[in-house]
Amino acid sequence: MKLLVTGGAGFIGSNFIHYWLAKYPDDSIINLDVLTYAGNLENLADIENNSNYKFVKGDICDMELINDLVKDIDLIVHFAAETHVDRSIMASQDFIKTNIEGTRVLLDAAKNSNNIRFHHVSTDEVFGSLAANEPKFSEQTPYNPHSPYSASKAAADHLVRAYFHTHKLPITISNCTNNYGPYQFPEKIIPLFITNLLENKKIPIYGQGANIRDWIYVDDHNIGVDAIIKKGRIGETYCLGGSNELTNLELTKKILKLMKKGEEIIEYVKDRPGHDFRYAMDSSKAKSELSWQPKIDFEQGLAKTIEWYKNNRQWWQKIKSGKYKNYYQKQYGK
Repeated sequence: MKLLVTGGAGFIGSNFIHYWLAKYPDDSIINLDVLTYAGNLENLADIENNSNYKFVKGDICDMELINDLVKDIDLIVHFAAETHVDRSIMASQDFIKTNIEGTRVLLDAAKNSNNIRFHHVSTDEVFGSLAANEPKFSEQTPYNPHSPYSASKAAADHLVRAYFHTHKLPITISNCTNNYGPYQFPEKIIPLFITNLLENKKIPIYGQGANIRDWIYVDDHNIGVDAIIKKGRIGETYCLGGSNELTNLELTKKILKLMKKGEEIIEYVKDRPGHDFRYAMDSSKAKSELSWQPKIDFEQGLAKTIEWYKNNRQWWQKIKSGKYKNYYQKQYGK
């Protein structure tokens, strides 16, 4: 197969490309990424000379470019998105443009090129927030986004479904819980805390750290995406969760314990506006229809992640200093 992967220089997308080419070495991938602050080609340095891999720097909102790239493509896997909630609260325009208009451009290109198979990667945040004892999110949960980020992803999900119903475009959607693992940009809680601790800096927790998240190792997520692409029913949505619900404070204490640090390094900061209390995903449908389930135990995955950041200091130090942005220039000279 020939795949177009959008946002493949980001955290989940780059892990997906590594996973896919290792499992399906005869397939070829075009990685389209505009290289915003969160896109880092060093994530893919080890495969950049693979003859079945090609990187294209470009914007998913560029209709001419997208229409050209989808020629002879069998499958579009759409990861590209603005994703950071705090940034969406400060300024939402990039989220609306990329997450909604960019998705529309890709859908039109797929529709106009003999209905290319289209998988859309989304988030649990489109469902809003759960109380402590509420049932987990499922494919039947009504949408109730609370941030500009989650609202833009909800709109994208609706567009994808509309193209299935209106144009018979062969789509699937996955809504996933919080990912963690290698190559995650260090603005997110787990890599931020790990790298801060490696630098002997304080680690900031919103409020009292009571907010609850369900964590999934990035490879388990991508195995789920693969299962949906290969075995999922066209037009359907599948929820992927890790069944690892932790408060942010519990998560922090696990990281501190594994890194042999004391709780005095915690710094409690003002809570985020509109901070969703709890996310949790019911993956029963994916488990029953696709025979998928997470394989990586959270303690094991967290230890692996900490070890990766310890062993890849140059990678994250370049990000924190901004030097990682020079990699594209050095490799591609453009």
